[in-house]
Amino acid sequence: MLKKLINWYQTKFMNTKRLLKKEHLNIKNHIVDINGDKFYLAKAMVTDIPEMVGIERDVYDGVAPWTEEAFMPELKPRLDRFYLLLRQNDQLVAFIGSSLNDKKLDCHISNVAVEPDFQDRGLGYFLVAKVIKKARQLNYKTVSLEVRVSNVKAQRLYMDLGFKKMSVKENYYDGDHEDAVDMVLDLSLYETIPNNYGM
Repeated sequence: MLKKLINWYQTKFMNTKRLLKKEHLNIKNHIVDINGDKFYLAKAMVTDIPEMVGIERDVYDGVAPWTEEAFMPELKPRLDRFYLLLRQNDQLVAFIGSSLNDKKLDCHISNVAVEPDFQDRGLGYFLVAKVIKKARQLNYKTVSLEVRVSNVKAQRLYMDLGFKKMSVKENYYDGDHEDAVDMVLDLSLYETIPNNYGM
């Protein structure tokens, strides 16, 4: 009898938790204003993958770190991934991807890319802030990411959002084997989401 009660409670609790998570991760596509420019914010879908790879090629000198095959399982409907993108005039100009770990209560940002012509306009800052907001709604403890040691500009952006440098991962990146800085944002210390988008 007790076993049945425990099973019923766990099933009920897990289903409720799953529904709440699904609700938090469900966003309505809409127009956003970022520093006076209008963009269309939406969840990324499988059909966006070719454009996402294209942005990565533009950002990383013709070599996309992620292939279409690598993105495919990330964008299938699932509750442990959260991808957003920004469009202007139907052109994909930026995206962010993250994985959600319910056991560690960590949201790991796996990639952020902004089309070179749209950089320095606060788009990356806006997307990272959106992911942080979702992690807080899910009552996660941390948001984590890796960034190239040479990418000082991105490191400054992350530090503006409250991330701290934790360690260096040697030979982290495929290809050039550059080291990565491991950065973590402690959400228990994070009182408000910045709203000036870094400007």
